[in-house]
Amino acid sequence: MADLGKVDREFFEEYIYPNLGAERADVALGPQHGVDFGVIDLGTAGRAESDGATDQGGPVVALATDPLSLTPGLGFERAAWFAVHVVLSDVAVSGLAPTHLAVDLNLPPEITDEEFATVWETFDREIRRFDVSVVTGHTARYADCRYPWVGGATTLAVGNADDLVRPDGARPGDRVLVTKGPAVEAAGFMVTLFEDQVDLPAETVETAKERFYDMSPVEDALVAAAAGEVSAMHDATEGGIHGALVEMARAAGVRLDVDRDAIPVLPGVFEACRFFDIDPWASTSEGTLLATVAPEDAADVLAALSDAGIPAADIGEVGEGEGVYVDGDRVEHPEVDPSWEVFAEFMSRQG
Repeated sequence: MADLGKVDREFFEEYIYPNLGAERADVALGPQHGVDFGVIDLGTAGRAESDGATDQGGPVVALATDPLSLTPGLGFERAAWFAVHVVLSDVAVSGLAPTHLAVDLNLPPEITDEEFATVWETFDREIRRFDVSVVTGHTARYADCRYPWVGGATTLAVGNADDLVRPDGARPGDRVLVTKGPAVEAAGFMVTLFEDQVDLPAETVETAKERFYDMSPVEDALVAAAAGEVSAMHDATEGGIHGALVEMARAAGVRLDVDRDAIPVLPGVFEACRFFDIDPWASTSEGTLLATVAPEDAADVLAALSDAGIPAADIGEVGEGEGVYVDGDRVEHPEVDPSWEVFAEFMSRQG
């Protein structure tokens, strides 16, 4: 297991995958390394076993569970905004709009009632934007809890199987699209949090901080799925764009060929990554969406994203074979996101 961040594929396949409890016919998509969500097929009652497919036109639930983090140094409103968009994003890439949320808050004793109110009111405001309801949860202060990891949340999306975008759906001939580009989170989050320690020109710092509210792929995914035939989507979190591309190719058993110069880079990102000495292509980029799209629909999806004010580009093609090739060179999964070590170092400096 990696010292920091998500477990790697080898650990997952040795320790987690063989031990998933009972086999149920209604689990249409179960846990896989590098896959954002699972799927329950509500139309499988009475089946002896699952065939890994969903009933055409039948009801399904996509769901995902994520840790819930609050970083007070961001201010509680911004910290809560980021937290809620993280927990909504893994379900949004299913193509189904999030509908329900379960939240577990294990809070440190020092959080005040007023700070909690800011957090929860922000949650309420943001989930109302997407017509999401909280259906259950748990809230408490505990002596040994501490920021930033203060619980977890499960998001559900109830919808129709015909509208589901499976993570393993990329097909040869599809175009590869990306929104926002690399290291959006590494720049927006860390420059905002560690502003006092960032030795960059003031104008560059302000530009990088503008990336903070780009750190959500929820609207990206819902806009893309509604605009054309999207075969797969994935958010570029730990491991960044390179990691996400490898995970998409691996899930579908295909080859991805990508042109690096076609990938958009938002202002302030490369400057922040140089300061923190991290590889922007391997660093976490919550807010960046990768999608594979039928070639005849790629222009429509890009136009819809543009109309929504979301920067996006066509960066390559899905082909036969396996692996990810950027400008003709094979790219492997980073395995460990470089931003974790930098985050820990700068947090320790803050005391």
